[in-house]
Amino acid sequence: MRLKRLVIIFSILMGIFLIIFLNLSKTASFQKRDIVYYNDLLFRAQADLESGMSVEAVEKKYGCTIVMSTKINDPDLSELYRDEALILDLEVNGEYVGKIAWTDLKDKYDSVGNSFFKASIAMWIVVLILIYLLLFMIYLSFVRPTKDLTEFSAELAKGNLDVSLPIRRFNPFGGFTEAFDLMREELKSSQARRIETEIARKELVSSLSHDVKTPVAVIEATCEVLDVRLSRDIEKIQEAGKDSIDLHTEFSDIKERVATISAKAGTISSLMSDLMHSNLEDSEKAVVSPQEEISTLIEDYIGNLKNYGNIIIKNHIPECLVYMDRQRMEQVIDNIVGNSHKYAGTDIEASFDEINDMLMADGSKQSFIRITLKDSGPGVSEEDLPLIAQKYYRGANAGENTTGYGLGMYLVKLYMQKMGGDMEYYNDNGFTVRLMLKKV
Repeated sequence: MRLKRLVIIFSILMGIFLIIFLNLSKTASFQKRDIVYYNDLLFRAQADLESGMSVEAVEKKYGCTIVMSTKINDPDLSELYRDEALILDLEVNGEYVGKIAWTDLKDKYDSVGNSFFKASIAMWIVVLILIYLLLFMIYLSFVRPTKDLTEFSAELAKGNLDVSLPIRRFNPFGGFTEAFDLMREELKSSQARRIETEIARKELVSSLSHDVKTPVAVIEATCEVLDVRLSRDIEKIQEAGKDSIDLHTEFSDIKERVATISAKAGTISSLMSDLMHSNLEDSEKAVVSPQEEISTLIEDYIGNLKNYGNIIIKNHIPECLVYMDRQRMEQVIDNIVGNSHKYAGTDIEASFDEINDMLMADGSKQSFIRITLKDSGPGVSEEDLPLIAQKYYRGANAGENTTGYGLGMYLVKLYMQKMGGDMEYYNDNGFTVRLMLKKV
């Protein structure tokens, strides 16, 4: 609407200037020369010359040019003819002495030309100002709102819902702009509700995971107690002799079932741990707080996992201070040994060595304790090997009866990096994992 108004004003001004030019063209029309008037001036000039007035004084008095020459091809006369001057014969005392001329047309031409030039310059300046004003209005009305929308859309695409879309005074898309800003507010509210819901869901999952693990731990402890008691009872039955064969068989069967319950409880506990770790990481609550700890704790963590099978510790870990989070490091060792037990089912070898002054990507040098855990199983297929540290990825060897969610190696790498170290893995007559733990 404002642009239409500006176009109307521009058209009116152009019409006014057209009228001004037409008036200038009318005033520029030349009137015919009054010969009687110039003859009168001629007679007066001749009289003044006859009375002894000088040529210069006469020229000044009557605004004329006097050529005191009787030659037809005189250069001064040629110039006067070229300027379309009125040239008359000049006689003094009855004798022809030259020519007298008036350049009135030239003066009029110069005056009209100057007027047209000034009017053209003024018109050009006004038109230029109007064009700039029109371009400025177009910028305010179309270019700037379009630019605002482009920048606004880019910020929305980045997920930045806090940026607001400015509502300009000269914006013809005012309603459209308000609708976009309302959409942003609604998206922001929706995102806030979604985040709140997601946090509540994750807190619920974490709470349930923790609550489930508590009774599962009680079940595992009870199974251990029952297993010990059943083992004692079976020994007593064996000492009693052949008369108690049926009782021995019954007690053995009960012991197997207790072992099954214990194994399934352990599976549930492992699943809850993976689920809780994943949920905590997603909600940015998987806090890793590395502190200065004695390195021999690592050897204790490995020694506590005998329930996974035979773990051969080939050498003692170098005694020094390292940066680690005790809880996370214990989870790292448990995940690696548990995976080897699950997929390889062989003895596991653990070895340790030191790496001093390793050159890092930023040019600094760091020292590490390297922990190597190796099984003698079939290893990981070449297709799966680059992917096993990705979240939720499970290799082709993870059958339907193999529990897990593909979080073990992902969490190992995550925790090690957050402790300032790293993890690498490869196949070498089995599957090998190397952990780099930063030394103090």
